[in-house]
Amino acid sequence: MYELHYFPGNASFAPHVLLREVGAPFELRLVDRSVDAHKAPEYLKLNPAGRIPTLVAGDLVLFESAAICLHLCDSHPDRFLAPPLGTSDRAHFYKWLMFLTNTIQTELLMYHYSERFTKDADGIGAIKIAMDQRLTGWYRLVADNMGDGPYLLGGQFSAVDAYLTMVARWGRFLSEKPGSLPKLGRLFDQVLERPSLQAAIEREGIEGPFLG
Repeated sequence: MYELHYFPGNASFAPHVLLREVGAPFELRLVDRSVDAHKAPEYLKLNPAGRIPTLVAGDLVLFESAAICLHLCDSHPDRFLAPPLGTSDRAHFYKWLMFLTNTIQTELLMYHYSERFTKDADGIGAIKIAMDQRLTGWYRLVADNMGDGPYLLGGQFSAVDAYLTMVARWGRFLSEKPGSLPKLGRLFDQVLERPSLQAAIEREGIEGPFLG
């Protein structure tokens, strides 16, 4: 039995989707960010970074969304959520997952929480503008280098498609929405039709157009 400590629409969303994809029993444990539950002592015992998500599986306690996604892929190889080990497709899987979490997700944090990255209140707006420009460029880079699709790695849905859809939601306030790019729009249409996505959206109570 897995336990996923989550908050609606947070970085726990992709692991939530993958738990539904693998079909394993799991429980969702809400970590209410609105009351700083992610900074509470009992949660910090699980995740000393005080961030969401955390996955608990028996004695294993794992944090960082991308790490959780990789663990679920490796623990359920029969669900084909990642290409086989040692293949070039697997290498590209790693490339895209690391790009999404290390580059796009990191700069989305700077966009949404610009005040954390400067002590000059007058500089907050400039950071947000700069991040908007950089992020729209990164989403275009993904679209321009994903091949013919319909998914990021080609014809097979994988964990990176769930991750990309999650970070695209966070980019819905940018001057150029990720879903407005034709290739990404077609990918998101495919992904959002999956029962795992629909169930995760409903369970988390996410209302309105998922991608804005």
